[in-house]
Amino acid sequence: MIFTLLVIFVTVAFIVITLTAVVNALMFPRLYVSAVRSRTRVSVLIPARNEANVIAETVRGILAQTYTNLEVIVLDDASDDGTAEAALAAGEGDARLQVIAGKPLPSSWWGKNWACHQLAQVATGDWRIFTDADVQWKPEALSAVVDEIERTNADLLSVWPTQHSETWSERLVVPLMALAIIGYLPLIGVHFTRWRMFAAANGQCMAFRRECYAAVGGHEAVRDQILEDVLLARRVKALGLTLRMVDGAGLINCRMYSGWASVRDGFAKNILAGYGDSVIALLLATVFHWLLFIFPALWLAFGWSRNAIGWPLWPALLVGLGIGVRALTAAVTRQRVLDAVYMPLSVLLMTWIAGQALWWRWRYGGPRWKGRSLSPQEVVTAQRVKHG
Repeated sequence: MIFTLLVIFVTVAFIVITLTAVVNALMFPRLYVSAVRSRTRVSVLIPARNEANVIAETVRGILAQTYTNLEVIVLDDASDDGTAEAALAAGEGDARLQVIAGKPLPSSWWGKNWACHQLAQVATGDWRIFTDADVQWKPEALSAVVDEIERTNADLLSVWPTQHSETWSERLVVPLMALAIIGYLPLIGVHFTRWRMFAAANGQCMAFRRECYAAVGGHEAVRDQILEDVLLARRVKALGLTLRMVDGAGLINCRMYSGWASVRDGFAKNILAGYGDSVIALLLATVFHWLLFIFPALWLAFGWSRNAIGWPLWPALLVGLGIGVRALTAAVTRQRVLDAVYMPLSVLLMTWIAGQALWWRWRYGGPRWKGRSLSPQEVVTAQRVKHG
């Protein structure tokens, strides 16, 4: 009886996910090159901490945009690898580029939020576009973003860059972001309802109308939150402002991580926050994904010994749905479709990542990233010890 209920649960879940993915695949907007007439001033804001290996290419790419009414501000967040020097050299004296030094991190702020807050303080554009140092822009990308903003009358436009992955760990884990957005989040709810549960955004590229950024309180309103992008999107919805998402469509690209260690730590940094900072929710989500993407494969392989009803067609169908929905989300976001067959391995790696996040929580009180603890309690304790 329990086995049958599990099978029914997994089947219903796959039906919902598949329908969501198909509808989203048809509806999800994509950036495209167009002739933009707008002359709105745009501020492109880049927080950078130890990004000397990528910042030069990023700066050159943004300064080469066909949309020219812009300023580019890079904040060097206490880097020790020559990030500021690399950014300045890439600018080759272009007056549109500023490289500023970040102020010391206050005890109540996360590093990126503090950097973005400082960037916003010096920005002069009507649009503030926060983009990560490892995000690469094709020459027509900014024009496409401005066009999408005006076409949709967005107050916040979140771009989902096309993710590039090279090593096996990247290929197995990074595309799961697309699965979560395309397969689990109904776009209709994001764009056309005020329900905060349907808010989503990607901090790799977020474009705020100046008035919207001020209305939601900017990064100061989420200063102690790791998942600041989603929380800002929720604040936009709560105020009845317009949130829009768009696929980067190869015009805006990113290679988030390089190798297993950075993939593991990068995803472990955010995963608990993604489940409301709840250990129980993370554990339940892990069990859910094992049921969806590993249980059918095990049933298909060993179901004959149990004389299970529906074997082998039913488990084969569930395995096919799992591979199919993963392949569809990869195709929509320009990633490797054939890697979908490794979905059970992806779930195992995500389980490892969840374990890393739980270890950090138990050992340090929160995640760690780029040499910093992201636990407010640890930062405050350190400050008290320092000052006696």
